[in-house]
Parts: sequence; C-alpha cells; structure tokens
Amino acid sequence: MAVKSFEPKFMKVGVLTAALQELTPRAVRDPDPDRAVEEWLAFARDLDANYIQLSAALHPTESDVPPEAMLDPVANTLDLRKPFDKDRAKRVQAALKEYRVGISDIGYFDNMLHHDPAIRKKKHEFMMRVFDTAALLGVDAVCGCVGRNQQRSMDQNLEDFREWFVPLLKEAKSRGLTYRVEQCPMPGWTTSDNFHNNIAYTPGTWIALHRICEKAGVGDQLRIHYDPSHAILMGQDTRSLFQYLKDTGYNFLIGGFHVKGQVVDAKGVSAWGYGGQTVERGDWKGGKPSDNPADQVNAWKKQTVLCEHELPGTAKHDPLGYLQNRTVDWLDHQLAARELLKLDVANTYLIVEHEYPPARIQDKEKLKPILKGSIAFTRKIDEAAACMYALHHEVLPAQGIPVQGRGREAYRS
Repeated sequence: MAVKSFEPKFMKVGVLTAALQELTPRAVRDPDPDRAVEEWLAFARDLDANYIQLSAALHPTESDVPPEAMLDPVANTLDLRKPFDKDRAKRVQAALKEYRVGISDIGYFDNMLHHDPAIRKKKHEFMMRVFDTAALLGVDAVCGCVGRNQQRSMDQNLEDFREWFVPLLKEAKSRGLTYRVEQCPMPGWTTSDNFHNNIAYTPGTWIALHRICEKAGVGDQLRIHYDPSHAILMGQDTRSLFQYLKDTGYNFLIGGFHVKGQVVDAKGVSAWGYGGQTVERGDWKGGKPSDNPADQVNAWKKQTVLCEHELPGTAKHDPLGYLQNRTVDWLDHQLAARELLKLDVANTYLIVEHEYPPARIQDKEKLKPILKGSIAFTRKIDEAAACMYALHHEVLPAQGIPVQGRGREAYRS
C-alpha cells in the first residue's frame, strides 16, 4: 500500500484596498494618483498581506452615485481619470518589487447594465481603462459586478447582458483577462423596491449568464468571485451552494474569494424577513425618491435591518448560527471549496474585504491591528482547512484508514 506524503496546499491571502479609503489624503493623491497605490502596498506589507485587490472607482467628482448614498463607498485607490500608461505601470511595478506585495486583481464594482445610455457608456469606458491597467501590470483578472437595468425585468436583463456585457467580456478576452463577478445583490443601489440589482447574485443566474457567454465565445472570461456574506444574506450556506454547482457541472465557475461574513439578526428577520425593510426607510421624501444622498443611503435598510457584515475573526459564532445559515462557518467554507470546486488551490486568492461597520475605522494606526488580526485569522483558517483536506482526502485514504464523523452536509438545514 502506497504512503501518500502530507502536502497541504494553501491559498493566496490579500486585502481589498477599500478597507481604508483615505490612506493617502485626497489632497495628496489627486495631483499624484499613483502615490495611493504605493502607500497601500507599503501598508499591506505591514499587515502581512501578500496581495492587494486594487480598488478602482470613478472619482467622486465623476460618479453618478455620491459616496454619501453608499453603504460602503468603494475607494478609487487606483485613479483612472487619466489613462494608466507605461510610465505609471513602471512606477507601480517598482513599488510591487520594493514591498514584495502582489496584485490579485483590480476591482471596479459598478452597475454595468445601467439603463441610462450616457451613464452606462461612462462606466464601460472606465472599465476599459481598468482592463488596460490590468494588462499593463500583468494582472490576469478584474473583479466587479454585472448590475441591472432598473427599467426591465430580470428575464429582460438577460438580453441586456447579451447586448451590453458580452462586448466587455470580448474586450477582456482580447487582453487575456478574466472577469470575476462578485455576487452581491446590491439591494441598496436603488430607492425602488428591487432587491436584486446585480443579476449575477446566485448560482441559478451564474449558469444562465455563462450559457450566454459560451454561445458568444467568452465562456472562459466569466468567473465568480465568491463572497459568503452574500450567500448568508439570501439564506444560503457555502457547502450546499458549492454542492449545487458540482451537481450541475458548473463547479469550475468560482475563481476567487472575498473573505467577508454576514451575521444575521434573528430579531431583524422576525420584523422584516429576508426581503429587508420595505416601507418607511427614509429614502423617499414627499412621495418620491429623495434627492439627498444622505437619505438615499437608507435604501440599504433592505439589508441592514436584518444583518451586519463581519470582518473574519471578529465575530463570536455558535453552532446554531451555522445550522440556521445565519453566519459563516469559515473552516467548513475553506474545506468545502477544496472538496467540491474545481480549483487550482495554490493559485486561488482569498481577499479580506472589510465592511464591519463598528470596526471600519478610517485611521491607519487604529485600523492596522484590526486588519492584521483578521488577515492572520484568514490565513490560519485556510491553513487548517488545507491540513484537514490533505489528511481526509489524501493521506488517510492512501492507507485505507477511514475518516471519522460526518461534518456539515449539503442541503441540510
């Protein structure tokens, strides 16, 4: 009987730069945009993060959605008001080498299916700049949303995806890039009653969208950047979701991970259910959507009345919470990824996304130990899962030794 060596495979751990919006003050970075990237790379080294997910966004002076209307404003650490050229690339590559930190991908999280042609065109042109930047930096993926046309049904949005999003994927393909979609439903993106404002929010739509992509020759360009917090928001658990993808033959779709949890408040669910607050939110004034961004942010009560984002390692979890799919079982999350998905584990990114409101301190020195601890927790959880997988699926089976227990089972609630 052959003896199999113990050879656990670990994922690549990083952090999304939106965790600290103003690491470089705007008065400094606006005239010198790449300074923000350099300083985030230095900060990542101090956090013991091996990679950053570089956050890009329309500059506040150019965005159609004011930061005040966002639950978690996305930082424009990567400033692309001017195109990223070879000189800028050399400067950033020098900083990557100096700080020994890599870039996992570039994130631009916006509505690519916006109903207004002028706004949609602006977002697509910006995304093209993101693509060009990724290509110049030798990064092989971008991360973002699909979005939703608010004036059309979900079925009609499949047609919008074919018409407007597939061309973006063709541009990504021409640059050797993959587009990884985060599956947040983005309930607060609109003051309407729509909850699902990013149509790529769940495996059912991932598969429908991928079929469209396959017919258009860009199936390899569409992948999912899975975030368990959004699954918890919709009553799903990671193991069952991954099992469903495997059962349907689509377990190749997930290509990266955001490490962010969701802690569901049973009292909030009792009041509003999983659809969130539907009336008297405060985002409407005088019988119509408010023009004040500070009021518009209340649209996010569709989500926040029933749950709160978790920074990994900062929440106390209990077995009942796991069984009710009201919080993330981090160890089983990482184990299930290895057991059920088609992954190149050693080249898969785990990106810590910090959106736990009380700990989202925009002060470098105060935030540093919080992020450092969460990143360390994420790394250790992944290492533990890797060791379990190696023992359960490689070392013990090679010698005919049974694995004890049952563990968490898919489709069980």
